[in-house]
Amino acid sequence: MDQYAVFGNPIAHSKSPFIHTMFAQQTGQLLHYEAILTPLKGFKEKVQQFFGQSGRGANITLPFKQQAYELADELSNAAQLAGSVNTLLYDRGRIRGDNTDGVGLVRDLAFHNISLRQKSILLLGAGGAARGAILPILEQQPDSLHIANRTATKAQELARQFADYGNVSGGGLEQIPADNYALIINASSSGLSGDRPQIPQSLINNDSVCYDMVYGKGMTSFNLWAKKSGAARQLDGLGMLVEQAAQSFYLWRGVMPETQAVREALRQHLFN
Repeated sequence: MDQYAVFGNPIAHSKSPFIHTMFAQQTGQLLHYEAILTPLKGFKEKVQQFFGQSGRGANITLPFKQQAYELADELSNAAQLAGSVNTLLYDRGRIRGDNTDGVGLVRDLAFHNISLRQKSILLLGAGGAARGAILPILEQQPDSLHIANRTATKAQELARQFADYGNVSGGGLEQIPADNYALIINASSSGLSGDRPQIPQSLINNDSVCYDMVYGKGMTSFNLWAKKSGAARQLDGLGMLVEQAAQSFYLWRGVMPETQAVREALRQHLFN
């Protein structure tokens, strides 16, 4: 039986086995998927051992996405631009690295009937999560994308790297240009600690959609703040998690699973 896994540290919280087991059942694919706790200093050896023992593909989560990028023999364009890998494919002795996070984000927004075309978008953060989202966002042809980060130079550097793909700018959190942002995405690490980026409430209007890449049982700190600030809608990253997983599954098996039932089951699973 083909083996798949998610590698991370910590990993017990991962919902990937739940998601991919549902995908396999739905599509009639015979496979086994597990979560593997990976030593902080033994990632490369652990993955190579897995691929040497019937492993066909893997998801990579914190803190190993950069190491997965370095391990891959081949990189997709998305992975090259993101500078990190969340999906590995093993084929005839070679490891291919891809990044499906940005695709997952855009598909989740589409699921919620949110179009990015000709819209002004604000992206908070300049780390791996933000990097993975930029190209898929720009491919939707927004009017503009502004990247805001606590360290302004990181956001400015990202803007320069993606300048050929669309109208993108960058700067510090305290210097965000006033605009009628249709979508504000929190890709910063603040959400992992239950905090939120410190941005002016004036950036929110009654048409704004606020999206937090993290998720939990209840509303995230960023989304609670957005709701109190008058945002029209607040969305969390659960759908993004399912959609990026669906793209990984497609890359491995050549079959695109249906995601709505998995979204609903996962949301219910969080409260059990």
